[in-house]
Amino acid sequence: MNLRDLVRLRLTDLYAHRVERRLDPSQSPKHIGVILDGNRRWAKAAARTTEQGHRAGADKITEMLGWSEETGVEVVTLWMLSTDNLDRPAEELVPLLGIIEDAVRGLAATGRWRVHHVGAKDLLPARTQSVLKEAEQATEGVEGILVNVAVGYGGRQEIADAVRSLLHEHAGRGTSIEDLAEILDIDHIAEHLYTRGQPDPDLVIRTSGEQRLSGFMLWQSAHSEYYFCEVFWPAFRKVDFLRALRDYTARHRRYGT
Repeated sequence: MNLRDLVRLRLTDLYAHRVERRLDPSQSPKHIGVILDGNRRWAKAAARTTEQGHRAGADKITEMLGWSEETGVEVVTLWMLSTDNLDRPAEELVPLLGIIEDAVRGLAATGRWRVHHVGAKDLLPARTQSVLKEAEQATEGVEGILVNVAVGYGGRQEIADAVRSLLHEHAGRGTSIEDLAEILDIDHIAEHLYTRGQPDPDLVIRTSGEQRLSGFMLWQSAHSEYYFCEVFWPAFRKVDFLRALRDYTARHRRYGT
């Protein structure tokens, strides 16, 4: 690293410290959803392979969770693999699943965070399912940040799965479709989501400059604030994270009123 890069890095650190000092911890979001986007484009720009891009993105997760701890965040949902991603060519998907498995094992191994899978588990390979289950079991009693790893996740799929689970539950009770239709409300569906029992995300961050949700937490994000960041996920810095929090705390949340 040359002198110019060192100076730039130092100035960025000082600026990040200044932003962090001015944040009001009482106004920080309690649940952050993150769409980890831009691994492949980062790799292309850096003359790296796609696999190296995904690996760099996975390495960034622990850093981001550390920043979340420092700012009082209690729940983080990381969109690591969508249901659409499952259609990628095997030569990309197989290494990507291996990287995700390594990342999930790494999160569990720290003993700092409670890992919870959100997604359609039955769409994933048996090995990936096993890794996710083991990570959940190993961290069940951990009191740190709850980390939702969204693997094989799609917002529409989640709602369909919730409705299916609800129908099965009431069928088991002997409830008729007509009786269920009479009593059905949003709470009934919310109780069957992958994130049941958790607070909805206050803030959703998407990296890479794309300004869309792409189906991320469609139900839960009805009242979320959104922050779209230009940098690719592997290049996401603490100062970018703090800017997102600063932007969030400056907003007046109306919840539709």
